[in-house]
Amino acid sequence: MGGTGWRPLDRSELEALERLARERLRGAAQPTKRNVFISFAAEDMNEVNLLRAQAKNENSDLEFNDWSLKEPFESSKAEYIMRGIRERIRQSSVTLCYLSENTAKSRWVDWEMRESVKLGKAVIGVHKGDRPPRNMPKAVKELGIEVIPWRTAEITKAIDKAARQRE
Repeated sequence: MGGTGWRPLDRSELEALERLARERLRGAAQPTKRNVFISFAAEDMNEVNLLRAQAKNENSDLEFNDWSLKEPFESSKAEYIMRGIRERIRQSSVTLCYLSENTAKSRWVDWEMRESVKLGKAVIGVHKGDRPPRNMPKAVKELGIEVIPWRTAEITKAIDKAARQRE
């Protein structure tokens, strides 16, 4: 028989190929992890922390890198605060605004949404429950921001879609 250069793979080579195939299949099935800035009223910190926790949960479809503020800036100087927030928004591909009855009263949320759009970032509004809150920041309507219910699959899909449209 002529030498074709072919030989059967040994067990360790087969296992290595199988691991590589699984990793590639997993990578193809998962959406790209996006950088997200979360805009919210300070009174809604508990709900936003729940959203952040869902994004870290291995069993959740929701996955993103959180670039939002974990604690408010220790300053009364608006320009300093805006500069810090603007830099966080710049590092993100999408701004996700948590909408509640508190949001329209927030001093910063409307500005953060407008600044996100000004910086070329996609903005998505997310609300708990079946209906969005009655009072929302003016930027939601004026800028035509998509508002979706808090369902992890819908949030993941909206983040990915919005980020791809801005790329």
